Amino acid sequence: MAEERMTDIGPPHYEQFLPPVIKKNYGKWDYHEILKPGVMVHVAESGDKLFTVRAATPRLLAITTIREFCDIADKYCDGHLRWTSRNNVEFLLTDESKIEALIKEVEGHGFPVGGTGSKLSNIVHTQGWVHCHSAASDASGVVKSVMDELFPYFSGEKDLPAKPRVAYACCLNMCGAVHCSDIAILGVHTRAPVIEHDDLPKMCEIPTLVASCPTGAIRPATVDGRQSVEIIEEQCMYCGNCYT
Repeated sequence: MAEERMTDIGPPHYEQFLPPVIKKNYGKWDYHEILKPGVMVHVAESGDKLFTVRAATPRLLAITTIREFCDIADKYCDGHLRWTSRNNVEFLLTDESKIEALIKEVEGHGFPVGGTGSKLSNIVHTQGWVHCHSAASDASGVVKSVMDELFPYFSGEKDLPAKPRVAYACCLNMCGAVHCSDIAILGVHTRAPVIEHDDLPKMCEIPTLVASCPTGAIRPATVDGRQSVEIIEEQCMYCGNCYT
């Protein structure tokens, strides 16, 4: 039977990791409320309640930090937590009396609680120079500086009429979801790439390199008897695809 088939292809089914209260009331939630910035409650038709405490985290986390979060989740949430697509960590618990102690411990580790409702959520961003070849800038420093200025809108000290979404991308390829955010910060190259004609044939498949350019600015060329490429600079959009 298909349901009995064992396989190591793909991730485990998400149902294995749901808190019991979510499994019990799956698809039967009545409403939710924001109790205060960073704290929500979902109420099921059965009357069961699930409380969520949201805290902002950096995109890059040391394994020691993740273990600290897991220890906190074990202490207050029976081990249940999750990360959102905007790099927030959410602790899921059913005992309302544990919320304040949980918040105190999370913030004691340096992670502020907030970002729910119309409050500013964490900035989603690319990671720049840590792992990307095409980045025109690095995200971490800019994101930290921006969030330092906007922090009162995350913590609830200042109000907003609606939830804004801020994103940062390190180059024009925009893998940081800036195209679907309200405010976009974008790193942009300002010069066409420099070609090392002696090394290029050893490192690149020239047809693939030519095809990588979205504006057709790269063309095959023979330079000093070697197969290479040339760049028509007025067509270059500085995206960095050609050396990714």
